[in-house]
Amino acid sequence: MSDSSNQQWGGRFSEGVDAFVARFTASIDFDRRLYRHDIEGSVAHARMLQKSGILSQDELSAIVGGLEGILEDIENDKIDWSIELEDIHMNIEARLTDRIGDAGKKLHTGRSRNDQVATDIRLWLREEIDQLGAELKRLQTGLVDLAEREADTIMPGFTHLQTAQPVTFGHHLMAWYEMLVRDSERLQDCRKRVNVSPLGAAALAGTTYPIDREFTAKSLGFDRPTRNSLDSVSDRDFAIEFCSVGALIMTHLSRMSEELVLWTSAQFDFIDLPDRFCTGSSIMPQKKNPDVPELVRGKTGRVNGHLISLLTLMKSQPLAYNKDNQEDKEPLFDTVDTLKDCLRAFADMIPHIESKKDSMEEAARRGFSTATDLADYLVRQGMPFRNAHEVVGKAVAYGLAEKKDLSEMSLEELAVFSDTIKEDVFDVLTLQGSVAARDHIGGTAPNQVRLAVKAARGEES
Repeated sequence: MSDSSNQQWGGRFSEGVDAFVARFTASIDFDRRLYRHDIEGSVAHARMLQKSGILSQDELSAIVGGLEGILEDIENDKIDWSIELEDIHMNIEARLTDRIGDAGKKLHTGRSRNDQVATDIRLWLREEIDQLGAELKRLQTGLVDLAEREADTIMPGFTHLQTAQPVTFGHHLMAWYEMLVRDSERLQDCRKRVNVSPLGAAALAGTTYPIDREFTAKSLGFDRPTRNSLDSVSDRDFAIEFCSVGALIMTHLSRMSEELVLWTSAQFDFIDLPDRFCTGSSIMPQKKNPDVPELVRGKTGRVNGHLISLLTLMKSQPLAYNKDNQEDKEPLFDTVDTLKDCLRAFADMIPHIESKKDSMEEAARRGFSTATDLADYLVRQGMPFRNAHEVVGKAVAYGLAEKKDLSEMSLEELAVFSDTIKEDVFDVLTLQGSVAARDHIGGTAPNQVRLAVKAARGEES
C-alpha cells in the first residue's frame, strides 16, 4: 500500500491506494509534458477568480508568483515528480500549496481536473498544430523550388506502375505539393475545433461560482468557450480529428516515400538522394539505402494505429468523463512527435534531390509512352477515337515485335496502319512535343509547371 491516501482527494478514503494501482493509474510519466499549458491555464483561471471576487489580489499575486517559480523549477529540472499525486495537475497544485500555503488550495475553486486536462490538451495541441503547419509549409516550399528547377525534365508517367504517358518531373513534384495543400487546409480547419475553451465546465455540470468563462477563453487565446459542460469534459473529437489529419499526412508522405525508394533503385535510377539521408550495408559495400523514406513509410502504420486507438477508446463511453480518457494522451503525443520528425526529414531532404535526367528520359522512351499522342493525332485528322485506338494498338504490336518505339518508326512504317499519318506526326511522337502539347491548367507542359509554381508561391505569400 502507498503511505497515505492522496491529499488532493483522499478525505473519502480509509486506506491508501495500493502501490501497484498507484503506478497503474498514474499518468505523470507522460502527461508532465503538459506542464507549461497547465500553468498557463491555471494563471488564467486564477486571474478570472480574482476578477470575479473569489480571490483577493494578494492571493492572486501569491498564486501567480508560485506558479511562475514552479515553471522555472520544472524547466531547470528541479522537480521530482510524484506517482502518488497521479498527474501533472495534482503535482503542480501540491507544490503550489507547499510553497504559498492555503492560497494554493483555493486555485481549484470553480474547476475540476476534468475541464483542466481538456484545456491543457487543447492548448498543447493548438501550439503543436502551428509548429506542424510551419514544417508543412517548409516542405511545400522545397517542393516548389525543386519543381521549378525540374520543369523541363521529362520522365515517364505511370498508371498501374506501367509506363503510360510522358510527364515532366516538375509536374510530378507539383502533384505532391497539391497533396500537402489539402493537408495544410485540413490541419488549419482542425485547429478551429481545437481552439475552444472547456475551462469552467468543471466536473460535468458547471459550477455555482460566479465565473467568467469568456474572460478565461480570451485570456488563453481561444475563440470562445465551449457551450455544454457535459460535452466539454468528455469530448475528444478534436484529438481524433487531428489524428485523422495526421494519418492522411503520413499517407501522403508514405506515397512519396514509395516513389523515392523506387526511383533511387538501380532498376529506375531516376534520382539521387544526399548521402546524409541514407545508410550503407554492414556486408555489401556498394549499398546506399534510402533509409529516411523507408522509415517514414513504415511510421505511417504507427500513426494509423493511433487513430484507430482513439476511435476505439471513445466508441462506447457514456457521458461525461471516464478514466478511459487518460489513454488519449500517449497516442496523441506520439502522433505529433512522429509527424514532426517525418515532416522535418522530408523538408530537409527534398530540396537536395538530384534528378538523373538522362535516365528519366530514356525510361520515358520505353513503353510507347506517346501512343496516346498518336491516337489524338489521328482524331484531329477526323478519325473516330475508337478507330484511332485500334490503329495505334496495331502499331504498338508491330513495335513490340520489331523492338522499335513509335518515334523510331519511319513514316512508311507508320503509314501502313493508316494513310492519314503524314510527316507532321513526328511533332507529337517526340517526348518534348508530347509534354509541350498538354499546355492547359493542370497539364504537364513545362509552361504550366512554371505557372503552377508561380501560383503556389502566391498562395504562400
